[in-house]
Amino acid sequence: MTRIKLNSVGKQFDEKWIFKGIDLELNSNDHIAVIGYNGSGKSTFLQLLSAYVTPTEGTIEFWINEKKIETQDWYNHITCGAPYIDLPEDLTLRENVSFFSSFKKPLENLSIEEFVEIAQLSPFLDKQVKHFSSGMKQRLKLMLAITADVPVLFLDEPTSNLDSKGVEWYKTIMEHFAKNKIAIICSNNQKDETDSCTRQININDFHIINQL
Repeated sequence: MTRIKLNSVGKQFDEKWIFKGIDLELNSNDHIAVIGYNGSGKSTFLQLLSAYVTPTEGTIEFWINEKKIETQDWYNHITCGAPYIDLPEDLTLRENVSFFSSFKKPLENLSIEEFVEIAQLSPFLDKQVKHFSSGMKQRLKLMLAITADVPVLFLDEPTSNLDSKGVEWYKTIMEHFAKNKIAIICSNNQKDETDSCTRQININDFHIINQL
């Protein structure tokens, strides 16, 4: 059982509060949509939850099977998929999958061949990723994040660069591989991105008027 608890969390850069006063508890199987306009702080919210940045106020707790996980170890239990995350593009698809699997093994002990078949990228197994289209790169990023054998999944605008068939593919792999995870999906309120979510928060609700 995995649990993430936010206690009155806020983040400030210089004189500006990005958000303030977030109280939230998430448990295994919880899928939550985080919505808001571009620049509202959704990506910053994910950075806080992955310990990439620290909160200005409040605390975040991370528990697995009633054991509290220290902040410096959160990354072992989290994967993130986002369009802005870079891949080693000089590596082939095969080499990328092998490289990332050495850090976080895939669910169901997927072989490389099974992985790329599910990703619908089998014909490109030995092609360098730098020659992939933006949609192919996004499929790879999503597969690496969603199929990793860790309990927490963060996705930021996951359907970016996907066509209609790619969106249906994304929903299928979420249903199969992410159902038992805590999943936090940041979206500009695209329904297809958050189909698996049962709750949502609007990051705009936690903005405050910044005063000089």
